[in-house]
Amino acid sequence: MTNFLELFLGVLTAMGGFVEIGELTFAVNAGAKFGYSLLWIVVLGTVGIIVYGEMAGRVAAVRGQPVFSLIRERVGFDGGLVTLLAAIAVNLLTCAAEIGGIALIWQLLADWPYRALIAIAFVFLTLAVWMLPFQWIERVFGLGGLLLVIYLVVAIVEDPVWGDVAAALLPNVPVLESAQEYKLYAYYCVALVSSIMLPYETYFYSSGAVEDKWKPSDLARNRLIVIVGFVLGSLLAAALVMIGVQFFGPRHIEPQVPGLVATSAAVRFGVAGLLIAIGGMFFAFAGAAIETGLCSAYNIAQFFGWPWGKFRPPREASRFTLSWIAVLALATLVVQTGVDPVTIVEYSIVFSVVILPFTYLPLLLVASDERLMGEHANGPLAKALGWLYLFIVTVAALAAIPLLVMTHGGQG
Repeated sequence: MTNFLELFLGVLTAMGGFVEIGELTFAVNAGAKFGYSLLWIVVLGTVGIIVYGEMAGRVAAVRGQPVFSLIRERVGFDGGLVTLLAAIAVNLLTCAAEIGGIALIWQLLADWPYRALIAIAFVFLTLAVWMLPFQWIERVFGLGGLLLVIYLVVAIVEDPVWGDVAAALLPNVPVLESAQEYKLYAYYCVALVSSIMLPYETYFYSSGAVEDKWKPSDLARNRLIVIVGFVLGSLLAAALVMIGVQFFGPRHIEPQVPGLVATSAAVRFGVAGLLIAIGGMFFAFAGAAIETGLCSAYNIAQFFGWPWGKFRPPREASRFTLSWIAVLALATLVVQTGVDPVTIVEYSIVFSVVILPFTYLPLLLVASDERLMGEHANGPLAKALGWLYLFIVTVAALAAIPLLVMTHGGQG
């Protein structure tokens, strides 16, 4: 039973990393715009996050070090500080988008003022993190996020062309009408890779492994968690692409708000489908907001060597506690300005990919170092995949901002 409950760490990370407001935006619109052709990007990103997620958990179990401690150790204070500030900025934007997303889906249930719902979301998230132990944060939001399986059911009952789905799992580029459309396709490739391999996923996962006091004896559990959690997340991401193709594409709709995505479940399963979809989105968005809030606090405390962790009482880790409260508060203020949460998340996902190489290179170097990891160092396959994906995210990082400009923020 204990081993089963441990899987919720992977499930929570998968739900927050794969299916949050950014994934809803990019995956569904990718399907509506380009059919099944971007499913191979979901596969590509899933393998990448499994590779680096496994490394992060293994290093945390063997060395007792989370990712940001490795960044400070490997690139020094100045380089680490640049990465820290960039990570905080990206986490802050992502957290703001998730808080705004929570308010948007709550509006579907209660016609309250949007800004009032934002404030209530902040209070809820703060109380949840303050009162729940780390293990219960995993379990509550991991289990709640499983409601999103409704989208997998919707994708199946929409009767996809399974031959086309299977063919799209292999690398392909569709035939498009103009150079601008190819740029937009490239933009969605970069955005989907970024939304799947978001840096905060490895920050949160490795810090969670330290929170749970993992040891080398937990390495088999680590592999099981990353495979189960991230594959589940990728199935849901693929389902969202398929819903974009089958439900929104024929209706010429490009959903820009979470509530519109939920209509696909409502059409098939009525009010029950709508409530399940909204419930799943709430837990996924809240889980992502909590992850990004805690991640910023983890990163700051680990970089400066402060006591940190939910396993410590707030008085023993006061700066860590104040950090995550401050991030949630600042994120709330950002979205209270009235800026569109979808716009926020589009920019946060694009800028996330820019810092991916700075996140993954130190992790790869430590995980491959036999002097530090001993018999648990990366083998030939892990090294090869690690360097391959470092090259991929570096190319994506170089292309991200130019594509953002050339496509006018993904608008074509």
